[in-house]
This record gives sequence, C-alpha cells and structure tokens, in this order.
Amino acid sequence: MTMSQQIATVAMALLAGALKVSTPFLFVSLGECLTEKSGRVNLGLEGTLIMGAMVGYATAYETGNPWLGVCAAAMAGMILGAMHGLICALPRVNDIAVGIALMQFGTAFAFFLGKPYIQPEAPHLPDIPIGAWFDVGGTGELQLSPLLVCGSVLAFGMAWGLRQTRWGLIIRTVGESTVGARALGFRVDLVRLLSTAAGGALAGIGGSFLSLAYPGIWSEALSSGQGLIAVALVIFARWNPIYCLFASLLFGAAGALGPALQSVGVTEAYHLFNAVPYILTLLIMIGSSSRVAALRAAPAELSITR
Repeated sequence: MTMSQQIATVAMALLAGALKVSTPFLFVSLGECLTEKSGRVNLGLEGTLIMGAMVGYATAYETGNPWLGVCAAAMAGMILGAMHGLICALPRVNDIAVGIALMQFGTAFAFFLGKPYIQPEAPHLPDIPIGAWFDVGGTGELQLSPLLVCGSVLAFGMAWGLRQTRWGLIIRTVGESTVGARALGFRVDLVRLLSTAAGGALAGIGGSFLSLAYPGIWSEALSSGQGLIAVALVIFARWNPIYCLFASLLFGAAGALGPALQSVGVTEAYHLFNAVPYILTLLIMIGSSSRVAALRAAPAELSITR
C-alpha cells in the first residue's frame, strides 16, 4: 500500500469513526448543554448513558423493536434527570455532588438489572449506507445512523429555539439570573427540573445508540467514560448546540484514530492513540481554567463560574 493510499484509508476510517462514534457524544452534550443553559450542572449523565444503554437493549430484546428501545432509554434518562432536578431543588444541595451520586447509582443499578442481557442478542438499529456517495471504491463501509441525523437536526433546532422562542428565553434567563427570573415571574425550580429531565432523556438516547448500534451490545464496560467526556465537550463547544455537533464529530474522529492507524500497519503506541479523546478532555479542562476567556459564554448561574 502506497503512502497516498494509506493516507486515504486513514482519512476514510476517521470519517467513518466520526459518523459512528460521535452519536453518543452528541446526544449527551446536547442534553448537558440544555441543562447548563438553565443554570444547573449534571455530572450524572455518565450513569444516565449507561442506564439508557441497558434499558434500551433490554426493551429491544423483549419487544423485538429497537426503536421502542430508544424510547424506553429516553424515558429512563428522563427519570434520572428528574431525580437530579428534584434533589437539587432542595435547600443547600450541591448539584455537583448530586450528579456524582446519581452517576454511581445509575451505573450500579444498570449493572444490576442488566445481568440477564449480557449474552442475548437484541435487534439493532438500522444504518443508512452512504459509501457510494463518497466514492470509496464500492466497499460501502460508510454507514450513517438515523440517530445521528436526528441529533444533527436537533442541534440546529435547539440553537434556534434557545434564541428565538419564549421557552428558550425563559431557560436562558433562569440560567443567567435566578433573582431576575423570579422577578419576571418565572418558576426557576420548575424550569430547571424540566430542563434537567429533558437533558437526561437525550443522554438516555445516546446510551441506546451504544447498545443498539455501535458497538451494538450490552456489557458493563460499554461507556468508557463517554458521558463525562461529553460534559467537558459542552465547555469546549461554548454552550452552543451547533458547536456541540461539530465537537462531537471531532471527538468521534479522535476515538477512531487508533483503529484507523492500526488498519494501515501502525501498531506502535496503539494504546496511546486510543487515549486521544481523554487527552483532548484534559486539554479542554486546562483551557477552561481561565475565567476570563473560556467561561465567557457560560451561564452565570452555573456553579463552575463562581
């Protein structure tokens, strides 16, 4: 294989990886973006992601319909999000601590309930083949998930809704000033509860993609920290849903870098290349340590801005 062929192979593998791996990042980051726009941080979305993966897989296995699995995963995520919202509405409760507790709870509960579904095979979500559109030699390896299409449309719709609709204005007002929102007659706790529940539902959908599409199994090592990475991704995207889409594609491509290089014979430092998404996360957290620059777009009521 010539150098140009190797470069083309790696490029197509990165593109395929971006289209595949980015979907859970996208849904979790959109869910966290909506939650944080209301002035609340939910670090429990890692547990929500895993719970969504388990519930979606179990429902698809029992019903034979993967789309019912997606809906069930969204419901499970919404319940966990609502739990976070209700607890955080209590006096003197820290949303960071609650998120960590619910992350552990969601993960452990999913592992407990998911034991019977580790071996059985559930029906998978269908893919849209797009290989011929990119002239990849007729291999047809490029696949596009319908969930990625829905998530992309949702990203643009959420960006428009937050800026152009009344409910978007209410969410942003609550996220910027609790005192001002209450002065305008907005029910702050209710807005944050609904935003957190909706964000949890989106994270649950992202989890269903893991178990029903890629890698398409249910196991206790399914997530690999993608929920926590997606929370950091929101900071990288400057709390903009459209930027969350592009950042998710970037992280998806980064996650595919190791396998892409291995496919052309680059096996040295393989595990280091697999760590690229985590290295990017660390760089994001380092870059966001500046209050002046990185957190300028952050909602003022977030605990990370104080």
